[in-house]
Amino acid sequence: MLRVLAVDDEVPALEELAYLLQADPRVDRVLCAGEAAAALRDMSRIMVAGDRLDAVFLDIRMPGLDGLDFTRLLTGFAEPPQVVFVTAHDDSAVTAYELGALDYLLKPVRAERLAEAIRRVEEAVRRDGLHGAGAGEEEDEMVPVELAGRTRLVSRRAVTHVEAQGDYVRLHTGDGSFLVRMPLAALAKRWEQAGFIRIHRSTLVSSSHVSELRFDGGRAAVQVAGELLPVSRRHTRQVRDLLVRRFRQVDTEDPPRYGEEPRRNGDEPDRAERHPS
Repeated sequence: MLRVLAVDDEVPALEELAYLLQADPRVDRVLCAGEAAAALRDMSRIMVAGDRLDAVFLDIRMPGLDGLDFTRLLTGFAEPPQVVFVTAHDDSAVTAYELGALDYLLKPVRAERLAEAIRRVEEAVRRDGLHGAGAGEEEDEMVPVELAGRTRLVSRRAVTHVEAQGDYVRLHTGDGSFLVRMPLAALAKRWEQAGFIRIHRSTLVSSSHVSELRFDGGRAAVQVAGELLPVSRRHTRQVRDLLVRRFRQVDTEDPPRYGEEPRRNGDEPDRAERHPS
């Protein structure tokens, strides 16, 4: 069954839309948001928690971030939900479909027309599930953060490490840090397949940004983007094994040339290789 998010800045319209959605037997859960920025935050929390969101039914003309801009931002998510516009204006239909909207409903919404939109969502979700069953490489993910009254998307690939700060986490990147309301444990679980490693109860690092693993007096630390981060004793063995495995994988990514024997780590190049004629 489907899990959907309804977004509209007008309370009566939002309540009516939520009621109609919930009345459809194919819809399991309906979440509501009164603005697009709040909807982005809700989506982030849902995905970080490991839950799914199948579709967003939203208005176009809303104060602040409008429905079209919201849809443009969805391209930053690894698994964006389907988008169905529910609006009183018919002048944005072309733009909506160019952005990949699945359907475009005009207010007042008729139950049969909404049922057709839900059918399309159900088919699209089933189709995407089949196509994604054999997906291999982990895609990037964009995290919405609040910055000076604006919503900004931060790429997961740009995050070097994450620190827990109470009910929040601080995402560190090369151009600054960003505070996001979410638990570190949930983020660690969601980003595990993307190469993020727990090195401390309050610290998560991206293995792709680790340049060195150090041991000094029985204590371990990792070098991440010019910063030395301590590894707790509890996590030392796991961090060492994961990083050694990753470093070996990187070392073997450059295959030997045709007719050349693969060189083992530590082997010295022969004289001809050191001093080519």
